[in-house]
Amino acid sequence: MVKKISLLGATGSIGTQTVDIVLADPGRFEITALAAGRNLPKLREILARIKPQFVAVSDEADAEKLRAEFPGIRFGSGREGLLEASAGTEADIVVGAVIGSVGLEPTLEAIRSGRDIAIANKETLVAAGSIVTSEAEKHGVRLLPVDSEHSALFQALNGEDPKRVDRLILTASGGSFRDKSRDELEGVTVAEALAHPNWSMGSKLTIDSATMMNKGLEVIEAHHLFGMPYDRIDVLLHRESIIHSMVEFEDTSVIAQLGSPDMRVPIQYALTYPDRLPRKGTERLDLAKIGLLHFEEVDLDRFPALRIAFESGRAGGTATTVMNAANEVAVALFMEGRITFTEIEPLVEQALGRHDLIAEPDLETVLAVDAETRKAVLDMVK
Repeated sequence: MVKKISLLGATGSIGTQTVDIVLADPGRFEITALAAGRNLPKLREILARIKPQFVAVSDEADAEKLRAEFPGIRFGSGREGLLEASAGTEADIVVGAVIGSVGLEPTLEAIRSGRDIAIANKETLVAAGSIVTSEAEKHGVRLLPVDSEHSALFQALNGEDPKRVDRLILTASGGSFRDKSRDELEGVTVAEALAHPNWSMGSKLTIDSATMMNKGLEVIEAHHLFGMPYDRIDVLLHRESIIHSMVEFEDTSVIAQLGSPDMRVPIQYALTYPDRLPRKGTERLDLAKIGLLHFEEVDLDRFPALRIAFESGRAGGTATTVMNAANEVAVALFMEGRITFTEIEPLVEQALGRHDLIAEPDLETVLAVDAETRKAVLDMVK
């Protein structure tokens, strides 16, 4: 039986790798819908390879151009187009790979339509994790993690009694600047921040990896996906990115998931779960060749973004919404050259300091707080 996929964020790193997986096994997968933002050159490349029923882009003017070029495909635009791509076709599973909290509404729309979610958009769970997990439970929908760390935890927990878990251990490469002191970060460039030593990822994700905010988002995501209190989630620096994460049980046994750093492996597992398929093109793990694996504790003074994430997660409510929105804006400002790299975390802390916490927000409140925070951060910089 062919599994039908709706792919949100098709032109990004996760999206293009998902397309590769689908094309490698066309008898097993079919992309029925996709959403692609504003990257028309990359979208045209994808549409030359696959023919979905429906495609959503950000702007109606772009949709008009594409209708003329690809008359056999329906095109939509804006928020309505994104929502139709997520829930308006016959997809069995939705790959949520859009960047940022813009993925929240389409994820909820897909859940309410009864579709499983291969979730690569961690900001959705950070901004509104309680709402998303509650809706998934209500509609009997599975949230299948695509992040390598959460896929590792998911695999290590498979068949185990959650009550016997003592702690979750997320591993972190340390990002582009892992060998630099805090003082040495002054004046680093966008190009330097984007030079990740291990992974091929999108720009925003790579900047987040350099600040370690990415790992902070993953801590919050793990809390929601696995129902684990924050004081039982740890982060360990592991520069090789071979052990993707670990679970420690009450009897002190530790189960780890290992593999070469290739995002196509966790993407494929989310699409085929509970089955596994051969993974062509991924280098097999050769531990004898690697020889040594290294681990270090994380210095929260060196990586304040991770501290901020733990504090926001423990505060709960709209604290994580504010943190996520402020970080998205700050990262964009850094990439535009309007702030320095070391100004990212202070902007996030300032936004949190100005916010009056709402303990149990509904979706409307989350979206309002998200918008207010983005405006506030831009005003701070102005």
